[in-house]
Amino acid sequence: MPGLCRDCLTTLTDERRCPSCGSPRIKTHPELFDLSIAHMDCDAFYASVEKRDNPELADKPVIIGGGKRGVVSTACYVARIRGVRSAMPMFKALQLCPDAVVIRPRMSAYAEVSREIRKMMDELTPVVEPLSLDEAFMDLSGTQRLHGAPPAVMLARLVKRMKDELGVTGSIGLSHNKFLAKVASDLDKPRGFSVIGQAETANFLYDKPVRLIWGIGPAAQESLDRAGIRAFSDLLRWDQEALTARFGAMGYRLWHLARGRDKRRVSAHEPMKSISNETTFFEDTSSLDILDGHLWRMAEKVADRAKAKALAGRVVTLKLKRANHKIITRRVSLRDATQIADRVYRTARGLFDQVGDQGPYRLLGVGLSDLCPEAQADISGDLLDPGAGQRSQAERATDEIRRRFGSDAIVKGRALR
Repeated sequence: MPGLCRDCLTTLTDERRCPSCGSPRIKTHPELFDLSIAHMDCDAFYASVEKRDNPELADKPVIIGGGKRGVVSTACYVARIRGVRSAMPMFKALQLCPDAVVIRPRMSAYAEVSREIRKMMDELTPVVEPLSLDEAFMDLSGTQRLHGAPPAVMLARLVKRMKDELGVTGSIGLSHNKFLAKVASDLDKPRGFSVIGQAETANFLYDKPVRLIWGIGPAAQESLDRAGIRAFSDLLRWDQEALTARFGAMGYRLWHLARGRDKRRVSAHEPMKSISNETTFFEDTSSLDILDGHLWRMAEKVADRAKAKALAGRVVTLKLKRANHKIITRRVSLRDATQIADRVYRTARGLFDQVGDQGPYRLLGVGLSDLCPEAQADISGDLLDPGAGQRSQAERATDEIRRRFGSDAIVKGRALR
């Protein structure tokens, strides 16, 4: 059976240890050297960058997030073993892991590492489709002649370079389409390398839960539960027309995914359509103080990501989910695009005030869409808010201070709520 040493990149056949370097990190699979669609996902990316930049954190539980009323952005694997998860309220995370080191996100630092990883990917193939700062699809079809090695070898070389040169690790999923490549990358984190071949697709999916499908959130899962659909085997009992009639476009997609079919191509030129951040609360809340603090933190994260991508947006969106699962969405178009957190926050807060008291709420989200290059951002200013320009300059100055002295150098009071 074809095999690969993930440490020294020696190709071999069905060995338990590498005959060249003695490593046990061997990957074998019948289709290992025949597959070319990959998904790379960095391991606890933000936390990994923080540990790289501060070696004293190496063996400590690290949580990236806000104040005591904030939420967890991500957590290292030491903290995850204790039960800490993304989007968990910070107070709950600290109950589970009281000795954790809590660090506010440094989006500029993460974006810089992301750019270096992207350069490494571009050396492998021109067909790279980024999903976020820390994950991307790659299509390595036809690259074996160029590199003199099959895609599996080049992918192992990529994550080895990431570790050696950038100090961060990643997990690889390799398969014959995007859906299965993404599923595979989550199977063996951290530092995983998982393969789902064509011959095993049906058997692999049969008893797996449908929540493996990217985009199946709590609301979609509830709809599927009511139809008696919990595993892929349940989906196989439905014909295409019935699924489509029951669930619309999602039903059509589910019918194909249940059979391991995904015709979407990896697209290197798919434009980013929006930037958003949302959180589901550990407990439903109507507290204006708590909700306002979350609004600010989300606006700041959205603005940081826009700045990291050199983008701005003309449309601000507010998303709320009530305790009864009803979703409320409000959006407004700005006079010109923005990437300023203060403006995103004030616009989102205005939308929230329009909704009125319809809580308690279980989810809150803020988004920026109708994206454009940052050169088109905040040109004309806000004639109805004379102080907006001054606050924008102060935010830019704050960004520079944080870049030089760390994310905690300046913190707004409302971020601590």
